[in-house]
Amino acid sequence: MSQPRTPSVIFDLDGTLVDSEPNYYEAGRRLLAEYGVTDFGWERHTDFIGIGTRETLEALREEYTISAPVEELLAGKNWHYLALAAASTDVYPQMRRFVELLHGAGVPMAVASGSSRAAIEAVLAATGLDAFLTTLVSAEEVERGKPEPDVFLEAARRLGAEPADCVVLEDAPPGAAAAHAAGMRCIAIPYVAATADDPAFRAAGLLYAGGQREFTARAAYAWITAP
Repeated sequence: MSQPRTPSVIFDLDGTLVDSEPNYYEAGRRLLAEYGVTDFGWERHTDFIGIGTRETLEALREEYTISAPVEELLAGKNWHYLALAAASTDVYPQMRRFVELLHGAGVPMAVASGSSRAAIEAVLAATGLDAFLTTLVSAEEVERGKPEPDVFLEAARRLGAEPADCVVLEDAPPGAAAAHAAGMRCIAIPYVAATADDPAFRAAGLLYAGGQREFTARAAYAWITAP
C-alpha cells in the first residue's frame, strides 16, 4: 500500500495570517486623498479584499478618474503601507500557532499573496513569521492575480509539490476561487462575515464561517494531516 503524500500548505497573507486590512485601508485612504479623493471609506475597501493591489488600484483609478499611471499609484500605496506595516501588524494568535505546528512537523509552507513582494517581506519580518515562511509568491510575479490560480500554482511549483497535495488557507472569496481553480484543497476563514455564504467558500473543504474567532490550529492541523 502506498504511503499518503505529505501535504504542503500555502497561506494567503492579508486577513489570513495577519490582520493587515486596517493598514491597507489606511494606505489606500491616504493615497487617494493625495489625488483629491476624500470619500473612500472602509465599506468600499472591503469590496477589494482578496483582490491584488494592482487590480484594486486599476479599478479605483477608473472609478475616481485619476490621471496618474497605475505604476505611480502602486509605488505610493506601497510606500504608505510599508510605513504602517513596520509600525504595527498583528498576527492572528491561532495562525501563528498553526505555522509553528506545521514547521515543527516539517510540513512545506509558502505564502501566496496579492500584495507586493516588498510588502510581504516587510510584514513577515515585522511579525517574526519570516523565520518559518521563506517561500513567497507575489501577484506581481505571475501573469494573473486572484481569482485566477496563478499565484497558488507558482507557490506549488516552488515547493516542488503537486497542486492536489496542497492546502490553501484563505480569507476572501477570490482567493478560495483561485485555490479551487488550482485544484487545491482550501481552508476558508472569512474576513468579512457577510461573505461566508459565498459559493467559493461553500466549495471549501473546511469552512470556519465565524472567521478567526472559530479557527483553531489543532483542528486545522488534524484536518490537513488526516489520512
